[in-house]
Amino acid sequence: MVFTRLQRPLSTRVHFDSFAPWQNTVERAKLVIQGMVEKVGFLGILACASIPNPLFDLAGITCGHFLVPFWTFFGATLIGKAIIKMHIQKVFVILTFSEHHVLTMIKWIGYIPRFGPKVQVPFRHYLQKQKDKLHHRPEKQRYKDANWIQWLFEKLVTAMIIYFILSIINSLAQSYHKRLCRQQHAADKSGKADE
Repeated sequence: MVFTRLQRPLSTRVHFDSFAPWQNTVERAKLVIQGMVEKVGFLGILACASIPNPLFDLAGITCGHFLVPFWTFFGATLIGKAIIKMHIQKVFVILTFSEHHVLTMIKWIGYIPRFGPKVQVPFRHYLQKQKDKLHHRPEKQRYKDANWIQWLFEKLVTAMIIYFILSIINSLAQSYHKRLCRQQHAADKSGKADE
């Protein structure tokens, strides 16, 4: 539906500031990205690449559709992701996981009625274990217990890798089979033409 709107001429295209009442939030966001890339160009691509959003892939597809020059797209993406977005994420992680903010968060967990004080102590111990693992201090006790979440995550990643490999093998087998069928079909046609 959005793709057909993208193919309309510029004069008949729906502008991103006039939304139909039936459009949901995702479709509106797609139209905003399309309008931003189309109208603003380099700065629109830079804005899409700078903020953490899942619609940057749509911005890339839109740039390809509107034949935005490669170096314009690449330059805006490089500046947006490598410089601006990286600094935004770095500041967010530093502020979020600084010692002071983590201790404040643990203190606030204790204020939750009923289960707050019960969760506060195990959560504090868990964070201390993670911190000790990360810092590799030899004088402190090492925590060697692997929990079931880690085991489950490892199995999930392994299953995903196996599925990916099997899908590649399946795709290669299908393309090989299709090539053999075309060759056989071409040979059958040439054999019938000779008769």
